Amino acid sequence: MTKMKNKQQNILIIGAGLCGSLLALRLGQRGYNVSVYEMRPDLRKVDISAGRSINLAFSNRGNKAIKLVGLEEKVKSLCIPMNGRMIHDEHGNIFQSNYSGRTHEYINSISRGDLNALLLNEAEKHKNVNIYFDKKCKSVDFEKTTALFEDYKTKDQFVEDADIIIATDGAGSAMRKSYYLGKKFLFSFSQAYLTHGYKELSIYPKPNGDYKIHKNALHIWPRGSFMLIALPNLDGSFTVTLFLSYDEGQYNFNNLTNEDIVLEFFQKEFPDALAVMPNLLEDFFANPTAPLGTIKCSPWHYKGNTLLMGDAAHAIVPFYGQGMNASFEDVVEFDAVLDKHEGDWETVFKAYEKTRKKDTNAIADLAIDNFHEMKDHVANPIFQEKRKLEMALEKAFPNEYSSKYSLVTFNEHIGYRKAMIKGRAQDKAILNLLTDGDISTALDMTKEELKTILEKVKQETTAILEDDRIAGLK
Repeated sequence: MTKMKNKQQNILIIGAGLCGSLLALRLGQRGYNVSVYEMRPDLRKVDISAGRSINLAFSNRGNKAIKLVGLEEKVKSLCIPMNGRMIHDEHGNIFQSNYSGRTHEYINSISRGDLNALLLNEAEKHKNVNIYFDKKCKSVDFEKTTALFEDYKTKDQFVEDADIIIATDGAGSAMRKSYYLGKKFLFSFSQAYLTHGYKELSIYPKPNGDYKIHKNALHIWPRGSFMLIALPNLDGSFTVTLFLSYDEGQYNFNNLTNEDIVLEFFQKEFPDALAVMPNLLEDFFANPTAPLGTIKCSPWHYKGNTLLMGDAAHAIVPFYGQGMNASFEDVVEFDAVLDKHEGDWETVFKAYEKTRKKDTNAIADLAIDNFHEMKDHVANPIFQEKRKLEMALEKAFPNEYSSKYSLVTFNEHIGYRKAMIKGRAQDKAILNLLTDGDISTALDMTKEELKTILEKVKQETTAILEDDRIAGLK
């Protein structure tokens, strides 16, 4: 365990979600006195999912953080491996597109609540960590390092002070709002919404508890301008999410207002999903429609007093399955900076933000790219050819080639920005070569023929990266 320079330092964490509870656990392990204040009730005692994504994609970057706090085996027991995307077309035909040509690379479906509860339990095992629920942060005085809270039950307001405050209170962060409203320093903030929203639905298990559709895949119904996805849960159910425009297209959230039109929409677009969702109408009208937004801001810290982390600093749309993984990786990166500069909070915050921000900006942009890929491109023949070729290259040359998806999801030792730059260039290279007829995707290629294709892809990728460098795009 790393030794601290000052064991008595008090750290206040705002928000006990996934990032906040992991951070509390890690700082507790390092010996700090940690107090966590959460506005919601204790999820271990009250069901608070209410249409909010109840399962998430968990992959290598997130697992890096779980290894850091020594919980890999406990978390593994909560995971359902998903080897690839199971694509459902309009006619009910299904085909699987694996995430990687390497069999050991896959992502996992994990329950948000179960993982959060585990992290809270582990954090509370440390006597120097205290977690308080039903305490809403109203504002933060970042100059005095104090936070104003309101107790949900008594309505009493009170102020807490600390040596430092770290806000992990999500996309609606109270501390970020205080930065913005305080006007004490130059604070940049952007919030960009997609024209689409999302609604959570569900596929219940069979009466005997079995899964109604294939368990070990992320199911996707791509329809050009909208889509449905489904992730498995340990109880045999699937959490289903509809991503749809608010007001564009024949069917949109603003006109799906009665049972007849919702049924007509599903019968036309997702007949095989509808067949296993007798509860569709009940879910559709009970669960909220929520927006999808990207938040970027700068700076994340104020002097050595306060720091934004996780979604509070960089909320992203969910289409790369990296929101939780990115927030967990924040904790790993922060921990590494602490190893170098522990005891000097301002240096820690500056160094952390300098190394981390370029990567969180990159995953925000990649997540929007993947939104268009999932709802549209996965059904496009040239995209399917590209994926087929990438799978073959990864399988034949596991140490020489990784697709953009693999670089982002499975190569946790390189940053998101580097993965994005290289991955985008590779995508462009393969699509250029396929379009020009310079490479083929015949099923019966020998390893020598694949090697020739790999060399062409590498040459084209290098040329694109060089062009981008000269043009100042990287």
